[in-house]
Amino acid sequence: MTSRAEYCVIACAEAWRDNGEVLASPMGLIPSFGARLAKRTFSPDLLLTDGEALLVGLDGEPEGWLPYRRHLTMVTGGRRHVMMGASQIDRHGNQNISCIGDWERPARQLLGVRGAPANTLNNPVSYWIPKHSARVFVERVDMVSGVGYDRAVGPYHRLPRVVSDLGVFDFETPDRTMRLASVHPGVTVDEVRAATGFALAGGDEVPSTREPTAEELRLIREVIDPKGLREREVPAR
Repeated sequence: MTSRAEYCVIACAEAWRDNGEVLASPMGLIPSFGARLAKRTFSPDLLLTDGEALLVGLDGEPEGWLPYRRHLTMVTGGRRHVMMGASQIDRHGNQNISCIGDWERPARQLLGVRGAPANTLNNPVSYWIPKHSARVFVERVDMVSGVGYDRAVGPYHRLPRVVSDLGVFDFETPDRTMRLASVHPGVTVDEVRAATGFALAGGDEVPSTREPTAEELRLIREVIDPKGLREREVPAR
């Protein structure tokens, strides 16, 4: 039986389908498993990095040198696809990882904007949210860190997908607002809507997140994550 965590790995992997030779930059456990699965199966040209100075292969062995200046060239030229997290995200895809509450006196300090503005303006950015709730999917973010479709300019700005523990979302709508693209098996559309702080685009008929193939399940369970760490991030329900 496929677990919820495994559906999430599959959904994250699909973010890099047909990307070609781009630098995959997954931030977090499930996105990292997804990128490695994509490279082992339907996106073999993906480039993986150790995050410091090297391009690495499927098992982490060095395959090439990636100095910071070259990394930045890929970032600013649309040749990287990042999957980040979000403390808040709104219907337009604006992301907040900086603070919660009013900017003048925030209730909570978070990471800060970090590289989110440059990422979202200069290369494709997807998002992974392990605990879907109305506190994360909000009507309006408290501060814009990553730039959404209502604010963006530039030839490389693109938000391919958002993956949560409940489903998959995209912005394939006329006004580029968030749409529920699929629900993970065992999740209802009403459940997703109740956990979202704004009205999602799309109707009541929403497909299920695709099933993994037998080979994909084998790779996840025996090669990519034999210790089952995925189940800690997205526990069985």
